Amino acid sequence: MDTRRYRMVVTSGLDYVATGAQVDGRLRRWLKESPKSFDVAAFAEGRNEIARGVTLDHDSATGTSGAYGRWRLRETLPGGTWQTTLLIRQAGDGPTRVQLDVEHLPDDPEALPVPAKTPRLAGSLLDVLDARDGLVDVTAKPQVVEADDVDAVIDELCDETRRLPVVVASTPYGADFDTWLEGTVDPLVRPLPGLAILYVLSPEAETRFNRELKYHRVYGGGVRTYLPGVDPAWPADGQRHRVMSRRMITERPHHARRILAQLPQRLATRTPLPAEFDSVPVMRTRARGDSHAPELERLRDENQALLEIFEEAGREQRVRADEIRDLKHELRKAENNETLLIAEYDEQYRELHRTRAQLLALQKHLAATGAGALAYTPVSVADDPESFEELLDRIVGLPHLHFTGYRKVTLELDAQAHGSSWVRMTWDALLALQDFAEAAAAGRTGCDFKQWCADAPTGARAISPRKIVRDESKTVKGNASWRRQRTFAVPDHVDPARKVFMGAHVRVGGGNTIAPRLHYYDGACTEHGIYIGYIGPHLTNTLT
Repeated sequence: MDTRRYRMVVTSGLDYVATGAQVDGRLRRWLKESPKSFDVAAFAEGRNEIARGVTLDHDSATGTSGAYGRWRLRETLPGGTWQTTLLIRQAGDGPTRVQLDVEHLPDDPEALPVPAKTPRLAGSLLDVLDARDGLVDVTAKPQVVEADDVDAVIDELCDETRRLPVVVASTPYGADFDTWLEGTVDPLVRPLPGLAILYVLSPEAETRFNRELKYHRVYGGGVRTYLPGVDPAWPADGQRHRVMSRRMITERPHHARRILAQLPQRLATRTPLPAEFDSVPVMRTRARGDSHAPELERLRDENQALLEIFEEAGREQRVRADEIRDLKHELRKAENNETLLIAEYDEQYRELHRTRAQLLALQKHLAATGAGALAYTPVSVADDPESFEELLDRIVGLPHLHFTGYRKVTLELDAQAHGSSWVRMTWDALLALQDFAEAAAAGRTGCDFKQWCADAPTGARAISPRKIVRDESKTVKGNASWRRQRTFAVPDHVDPARKVFMGAHVRVGGGNTIAPRLHYYDGACTEHGIYIGYIGPHLTNTLT
């Protein structure tokens, strides 16, 4: 089913009060500039009808669970009602979220809604809210990425708190960058404000970007849409992220614009809303007529308003039922696709693991024959554990690593049907942590584990640095419940509280939230080694 609704959900960089003021001001400005001559002054005077058949309502509340403010514009036309809803929400000390919805509610229960276009109001709000999605700025127009920005952009692509897709445009070889940006890229992404993060790579940035992301490249004037949960180290993951060719863009620009917008539009309505929106009550408004009108007329107006509320609730219920049906269908397809991808990843990693073991064995042989010297002792394929139960038993043989987590949680991974490569990948990560901790204790490192893996010395075990996350996002660390989940036991000689927050972790396996995580603490690795606080299923965050 085609996406019929426009939806924007972003985090405001302003506080709640400033966000509310900006939203109210931009909404009024948008209405005043409309060619339909809306009477915005009527709303300020206590009347919600701002034009014939057009109402604007507002409600708000502040309490122990936070605050919200909401504006709803409804325009009744032949065939149905166009509804625009603006909601700002802050829960506790969390950030202020902004949601903008535009949708058509047909009068006929059997009729399909008319697709909603991206409103100018969306771009106007993005211009003043310092809007963000996870680590990323959300802007109305594409941001130019220079060579020095590439590392930050890659971190944003891998950010697990990101909800929106990232659309990255490249430049054709030999084309003038500014001309291509203004004449082709800007019109192409015009429907996407609030639906996607928009980037265009400068020629210098494009070279570095494609060198770092060899499985996720974009070049030659093509445009690529990166879904949440990019895994740069996984070749099969590249298949998830669509590429649009320069030929399509230049020869059929209107078709290309429509095709490019379809995926972000669908994701916007399919992605679950942030949890804090769940506690916002359903809007209940009644006509605000003239207080001096006769009592019978006021009652008639109120009765008509109640009838409209019931009719609207029926329309929305039908729309939501259709969405639930489509979501279930897409969920089944996604589960099947993810299982196939994991199986493919498992096979590819098995080959990589075998090749790496052969290389280390060759290095060991060369060292033994005097052709080289190794500071580390490789482990052969035959030595690898075959289950997480065996893996936990083997950690005690790694003198610089200490497992302080719950065995029961880790052992539950053996019951999963997804990929025996999880055990091999976890073991590889532990061996790499062991070599890193050994080198740190001997004073041979001046970096963290991620940098160590990026520049590992000959003979040292290492994993892809893209699998290593140095710390959790501000969103996760700022959520008390999520922070507690990532706080694990350590001995009192490491921390008197006998527990520390372990934001650093290794992404085990491909995929996103289905794959396990290994959380570790290396703050005392030179003296006491590295503490592994958790090996188990992905912990709670905005995606899970």
